[in-house]
Amino acid sequence: MSRTRLEVFSDAVFAVAITLLALNLTVAGPGHGPLLHQVGDHWPAFLAYLISFATIGLIWVNHHALIGNLALVDRNLALLNLVLLLFVVLIPVDTATVSEYLALGGQDARVAVILYAAAFLGMGLSFAGIFEWTLGPGRLRQPVPERARWKARLRFGTASILYLTAIAVAFLSPLAALAVVGVVPIYYIFERNLAIGAPADVRQQ
Repeated sequence: MSRTRLEVFSDAVFAVAITLLALNLTVAGPGHGPLLHQVGDHWPAFLAYLISFATIGLIWVNHHALIGNLALVDRNLALLNLVLLLFVVLIPVDTATVSEYLALGGQDARVAVILYAAAFLGMGLSFAGIFEWTLGPGRLRQPVPERARWKARLRFGTASILYLTAIAVAFLSPLAALAVVGVVPIYYIFERNLAIGAPADVRQQ
């Protein structure tokens, strides 16, 4: 399999997943009260949309950087990439579930947020698996130096720790758990020395 084929297929899946998120933003329509009230009542959908869009977008950017640095593509990488895309495709479904159940509270809201955070956790772990695969000899055009690998792994691990925290927090407060999930893209956007898929940045440390 060529690198281009892997990247084009992945980009198509990312594009579909991020587009499907917008389907959750529709309101009931005429006959269901003032539009402003409908939009206000639909706040969980808008909140979940922003978090999901930011996270998928960030993963896409880092995926593009990582794939662009590949020196080869093999069957193992293709399978790891499919696992990543499995969880990416799940995110619109779980986003819709959160949109429907968050405002209701109770057990259903907790389950909805747990499923939501679990999808992100799966995506983060599978992306970390792809990164780990790239550390093998001859797999990157610009390899990550040995001294910088644990720092890069720690940055991957930060997301997984936060998603696990969100799952635990969801048993107490689904809204607080959703906020924890939302912290992840904010952290990686503003973390100055983010090294995911960017070995050149890692070497500067």
